[in-house]
Amino acid sequence: MKIFAEELRRDPYRTYEELHRGGSNVVHMDDLGFSMVLDYEGVKRGLVDTDAFSSDLTTSRGNVFEWMVFMDPPRHTQVRAIVGRAFTPRSIAALEGKVRELSATLADQLVAAGSGEVDLVAGFSMPLPMLVITHMMGLPHEDWQRLGAWAEAILRLVDKILQEGALTAVQAFDAVQAEIGAYLDAHIAERQRRPTDDLLTRLVQAEVDGARLTRRELLHFFELLIVAGTETTMNLISNTIICLTEHPAELARLRADPALVPTAVEETLRYRSPVQAIFRIARRTMELGGREIPAGRFVLLMIGAANRDRSQFSDPDRYDVGRSPNPHLAFGQGIHFCIGAPLSRLEGQIAIPDLLKRMATFELVSPSWPPHAAFHIHGPLSLPIRFTT
Repeated sequence: MKIFAEELRRDPYRTYEELHRGGSNVVHMDDLGFSMVLDYEGVKRGLVDTDAFSSDLTTSRGNVFEWMVFMDPPRHTQVRAIVGRAFTPRSIAALEGKVRELSATLADQLVAAGSGEVDLVAGFSMPLPMLVITHMMGLPHEDWQRLGAWAEAILRLVDKILQEGALTAVQAFDAVQAEIGAYLDAHIAERQRRPTDDLLTRLVQAEVDGARLTRRELLHFFELLIVAGTETTMNLISNTIICLTEHPAELARLRADPALVPTAVEETLRYRSPVQAIFRIARRTMELGGREIPAGRFVLLMIGAANRDRSQFSDPDRYDVGRSPNPHLAFGQGIHFCIGAPLSRLEGQIAIPDLLKRMATFELVSPSWPPHAAFHIHGPLSLPIRFTT
């Protein structure tokens, strides 16, 4: 199986079904040096059982990543507690007005500039979350494209490092990180001189039990924010439009009943999960899904497959904008549950109605849209659409 093939990144679900039909929920990819967990309960266990599965990839891939998502307790507990003091539900809720303003402006610009055909990613799905991040961090509005370029570069390099552990990729990652670090240092110094009411100031000042984030921890959280904070929402928006073009009856249902927008967003998160896989290391030899996973094994928890598990979801291959309940795993589970999930949901619930209001009809220019280079990310790099107003 060519797990990194472009067609698989565009549509992994037929492959998941084939693997499931093989009779096991755990598939060993010995030639690639990892195992894949496919079922809902197995993936959920891998996400929540920190005694059995480590998030620290340094044991098998070198000391490259120091993001919060790649930490184990107790360090993860401390860093997340400090970040949580700054990245609060109240601060996210306070962004709603700005998100509405940015979404409406971008949607108006998209329709006005399109002449009936536009790239949804370049014109809307990517700039919206990136502009929200620059606003919440208190960074210059015009820097969103610079941050977006860094996010794409980091994602490509992370994917390459995880696949190959290539020295050239590690060196390139270090170079991008140095550039981001210089940018962030200047803004941190400014906040230390003149604190303002923004996320960066709160991160600099946040303290738990006398501990604050170090400069390096601030840098790594900023990297994580611009990658995860962009990719998840960007792909949530784009994937929703893909789903609605593929399921015209559900589009008509959503247009007729806008109250379904929140459940439609959740259904996209399940049906076309923006993050298809989460990485773990087996701490000890164990049995999972009837297969033995040896200690030290690199494990891919296949969220995309788990969210189509027939034992958990009724008619899982049907896109249902009213599906409820919908206990998908798109944002993870346990201690690493996505800290930005409320913001991503807010952006999706505002963005989709803004697009539907302005486009009476829309269709994909081609079903063969280019996928992200990172195999664990699901969504289009670009998405040309035709529309009428």
